[in-house]
Parts: sequence; C-alpha cells; structure tokens
Amino acid sequence: MSPITSQGLPKYDKPPVIEVVCGILFRSIEDLLAPHLGLLWEKFRPEYSTCQEVPPIAPTIEHFEDSLQQVQLQFSNKPPLPRIWFLHPDGSIIQVQRDRFLYNWKKMRPEDKYPHYSEVVEKFKNHLSSFQGFLKEQELGVVEPLQYEMTYVNLIPEGEAWQTTSDTGAVFPDFTWQPKSPRGDAQRFLSPPEGINWRTSFVLPNNMGRLHVHIQKGQLRENGQQVFRFELTARGIGKNKSLEAMPNWFDFAHESIVRGFADLTGYQVQRDVWKLSEG
Repeated sequence: MSPITSQGLPKYDKPPVIEVVCGILFRSIEDLLAPHLGLLWEKFRPEYSTCQEVPPIAPTIEHFEDSLQQVQLQFSNKPPLPRIWFLHPDGSIIQVQRDRFLYNWKKMRPEDKYPHYSEVVEKFKNHLSSFQGFLKEQELGVVEPLQYEMTYVNLIPEGEAWQTTSDTGAVFPDFTWQPKSPRGDAQRFLSPPEGINWRTSFVLPNNMGRLHVHIQKGQLRENGQQVFRFELTARGIGKNKSLEAMPNWFDFAHESIVRGFADLTGYQVQRDVWKLSEG
C-alpha cells in the first residue's frame, strides 16, 4: 500500500480533540520483568519524571471472515505484569506492558493546542524505537507486531454546538431527535433522552482494520459542564505485518479517523464552531 498523505483531508482551526493515542500490540515478551521496567524508566526519566502502575489492557484482535491467518495469542504462565505509565509534566504518557506499547498526547489546559498528527506519531515512533533499543540491550527479544491502534478523543461541551440532548442532531446528524410522534400528528410521549451512550464499528477499506466509535453524554468533573465525549479508534494491521509497514498503517488510520469524524458530525458545527478550513 502506498503512503497516504493528508492532502484533501478536512482541517479545523479549533478542533475539539483532547487526547490522541498511538499504540502497538505485539507478541508477549515473556522475559520482560518488573525490574526491567525500572531500568526502562531510567531511559525515559529525564523527560517522563514520574511513573504509575495501572492494570494491563487485555488484547483484542480484529478478525475478518476472509482472513486465512488467525493470530495466535500467547497465554503466559508467569504472574501478570502491571502496565506502567511514564508521565511527562506536559500531560503526555508512555505506556508499557509485556505485549503493548502506547504513547498519549493529552490536552491539559484550555490554551493547549493539538500539535497535529505528524508530531504525535513521530513521538510515538521515536519512543517505540527507544523501547526496541532497550529490549536489544537487555537481550529480551524483539517487537513482533500483531496489531496497531490509534484513538482520537474529542470533548464537545454544551454551548456553541448544542444546548440540550434534543439538539443532538446538530452535532451528530445521524441521531436527530424528532419532537413529534412517528405519525407526525402529536408530540411524543417521551421527552428528549436524559443520556446518550452509543457504540458501533465500521469495517475499513481492504480489511485494514475497523473504526470503533463511541459517543457518550456526561459532565466534566471539575465544573459539572455537560459534554459529549466522542471517541474514534482505528484498530488493525493489514496484510503487511512487518514493522516497516507501520508508518503507512498509521497514515491510513489517521485519514480514516479524520474522514469518519467529518462523516459523523454536522457541517454547520464543523464550519462555525471548529472553524473548518474550506478549500
């Protein structure tokens, strides 16, 4: 597959994105032990000054009916190793566990600007390269990719884009709330929904993966403001499973997420609130 460029993709001056995650799932490195993670932190510690233990993420592999090759996951007889977060003061996170490596960019302050895909994915690739170098130094094995993933998390607060859940259709046109009954001759018995929690997935071209979408209504802990949390995750690997093909997959995933975002949100909100760049 040839590299995919950003030419022709929608661009926004004020996108609602608050977090981007790039990750790789690989064959479990059974010799990777807790003491090694301490040594690994020393490599990242000049920038990622604190660390935290969290539960590991269970592997989920995208399968397709026409796939002749099934991925064989390893089941370890060793005690489970926690997932370790290396945390940067700017909010970014490196996550490591026996079979997974991820990098998160996070928006910490209202004035923080999304640094754009190219910068986020470059940091992911650089940190992954450092991790690979560490595995080689410690003679622990190599990264054998099973799957890649990319997630964009967006927060859409009430205000400019929407006021109540009856305005959902302005933000997400596929979920317009109709005020009248199906016959159209009376008001509905039900009031607009109190909450929204919708999940679905879409198969991406050439079975390169799936786009998983989650839309949920909630409120911010710090001030109680009502928001839509709109999460898009591309997950897959394609036919070429070598690490050399990884950059192409992430370009493809980024394009899929951007086009999926544009497909699922209202044009007027894109133009007036997120400042869609025309042409």
